[in-house]
Amino acid sequence: MPYKTYGEIMTNISEIQVTRTIVNEFLDDFMQNILDSDVVVVGSGPCGAAAAKYCAEKGLKTVMIERNIYGGGGMWQGGFLMPKNTVGYPANKILEECGVNLKDAGNGLYVCDSFEMVSKMLASACDAGVKLLNSTNVEDLVLKEDHVDGVVIQWYPVQQMPKFITCMDPIAIRSKVVIDATGHDSVLVRRLWQQKRLNIEEPPGCGSLWVDEAEKQTVELTHEIYPGLIVAGMSATSTYGAPRMGPIFGGMLLAGKKAAEIAYEKIRGMKIENIGKLKVPA
Repeated sequence: MPYKTYGEIMTNISEIQVTRTIVNEFLDDFMQNILDSDVVVVGSGPCGAAAAKYCAEKGLKTVMIERNIYGGGGMWQGGFLMPKNTVGYPANKILEECGVNLKDAGNGLYVCDSFEMVSKMLASACDAGVKLLNSTNVEDLVLKEDHVDGVVIQWYPVQQMPKFITCMDPIAIRSKVVIDATGHDSVLVRRLWQQKRLNIEEPPGCGSLWVDEAEKQTVELTHEIYPGLIVAGMSATSTYGAPRMGPIFGGMLLAGKKAAEIAYEKIRGMKIENIGKLKVPA
C-alpha cells in the first residue's frame, strides 16, 4: 500500500529488533552452513569465486573466506587502474554463465567492465548457495594426522591492532576440502611448507610476465598438493615459480573450475569409501 510521507517508513522498527535480526541470522547461518562444511575456499578473487560457485552448484556445502571487507580480489581493477578486465577463450564461457556482457576483442580475447564481472560472479556464487565470511583472516589449517580437516579463522581487524592487545584466540571451522586461492601469497601452501609437510622447495612466488604461458600453467598447476588441500590459480603459480599473467583473468577462472572438479571428485570418493565401510547385518 503506498505511503503518504517519508516519515511513515519503518516507524515501528526498533534498534533492538534490527540488532537481534542481524545476530540471530548470522549465528544461524554460521551454525548451519559454515561451522561444518564440505569445502572452504580461501580467497574470493576470480579463482576463488569460480571455485566456490562451481562447488556449490555441484551440491557441496561451500564457504568462501575473504580477509577484505569486500569480495572480488583483483577483479575490481584491470591493468593500470583502468576498470576493464580481459579473459581469453574458453574462460569467456564462465563469465557468460554469470551473465557478464563481453566484447569480442579479437584473437580469442574478450573484455568487460570490472565492476560487472565482480558483481555478477559474486552474485552467481551467492545464488548457488555459497556463504561468505568477509573481514576474516585464515591464520592456520586444522591438521589431523596426514590430512587437512579445516581452517583456523580470526577477524581480520584484529591483525591491525597493537601487538600487546592481540592475544585473542581464533576459532576453527571444519571442512572436508580446503582450496588455497590466496593469490600471490599462497598462504596455506606456505604454512604447510613451513611445517615440512610438503616435499617441495620454498614457494618462490610467481615469475615474470608471460601471458600465454602463465594462463596455461595457472590451470595445469592447480591440483591437490596435500590430502585435503587444493592449490589453485595464482596461488599455484606462486608455489612453483611459474610466470605471472598480468591483467588477464581467464586462467584463474578456469583454475577455479578445475579446483571445484577436484574437490567434488575427492568428496564423492570419501562418500563411496564410507559406504563401503558400513557393516551389513548377516
